[in-house]
Amino acid sequence: MNPEQELGKMLKERQKTISVAESMTGGLVGDIITNVPGSSKYFEGGIVTYSDLSKQELLGVRPETLRIYGAVSEQCALEMAAGVRERLHTHVGISLTGIAGPSGATFGKPVGLVIFGYDDGRVRMTDHKTFSGEREEIKLAAAEHLITMTLELLHEE
Repeated sequence: MNPEQELGKMLKERQKTISVAESMTGGLVGDIITNVPGSSKYFEGGIVTYSDLSKQELLGVRPETLRIYGAVSEQCALEMAAGVRERLHTHVGISLTGIAGPSGATFGKPVGLVIFGYDDGRVRMTDHKTFSGEREEIKLAAAEHLITMTLELLHEE
């Protein structure tokens, strides 16, 4: 059983729903989750917010978060996860934001850096990884890591 199938099985068994806020992956996480038959039982939807403005307007990310920490930050990832959970009324909200490349790197934030967020209303946490490879490889690795991270967090409940 692959991670997205296992995630779906666990969410169905626990009667929980999930939603995702994606920036750099452009909907890839939602695509992977919905490749599992029956995913409509637990996947409410996703919000793709590529720009800072869409993060603010669609997810409620605070302008000061973006100004002080930037879109690729733990603070932004947490606000994205909380925002999608609240707006889509799910038990769990997950998010990711990062730099897929080949450009976009800044001081301290290299190409391949991805920040992940998780919010279930009780537990709020972030993770970060720096992936290497071409743009498509970084996006896929990031999407797969978010699903695996979410699965691990749900196992800990």
